[in-house]
Amino acid sequence: MSDHALSAKDPADIIGELKDRAEVTDALYRFTLGLDLRDRELAASAFAADAELESRATTGKGEPGPVMTGRDTIVETVLATIARLDTTHVVTNPRIQVNGDAARLTAIVEAQHLLTADHSRNALMKNRYTVALCRDGERWVMRRVRVETVWHAGDPAAVFG
Repeated sequence: MSDHALSAKDPADIIGELKDRAEVTDALYRFTLGLDLRDRELAASAFAADAELESRATTGKGEPGPVMTGRDTIVETVLATIARLDTTHVVTNPRIQVNGDAARLTAIVEAQHLLTADHSRNALMKNRYTVALCRDGERWVMRRVRVETVWHAGDPAAVFG
């Protein structure tokens, strides 16, 4: 990735690049907010139909999680995993590289997970997301997502059982 925020020089090109960057970041926002709101449609709107999500989030055993394939599988699996939890996700430090109809995004996502029935059992996770996106009409969607836990605090079993 470049060490500059924008690559465009011409004012009209800068506007287009800023729009693309906002839409790229919005794909990750749609996914994480969709999880917190339990809004399947919003979460699904973030993904291409043939998307893949590789989770290397902490499972409590230090093992990588499964690779999920397909928008519906990803959304249903993740929502089922967090069904017994109250969650909040915060997206920070997005870095974006746009190349035509493809883009790459890296970001940090803080994920707070609390058992709905017992908030004393919780896990805070700091995850690094590496995302490949593609243009889908006027919006961007995620095609490949890799989630890696940078660190966690609390009880991972609250999330992963």
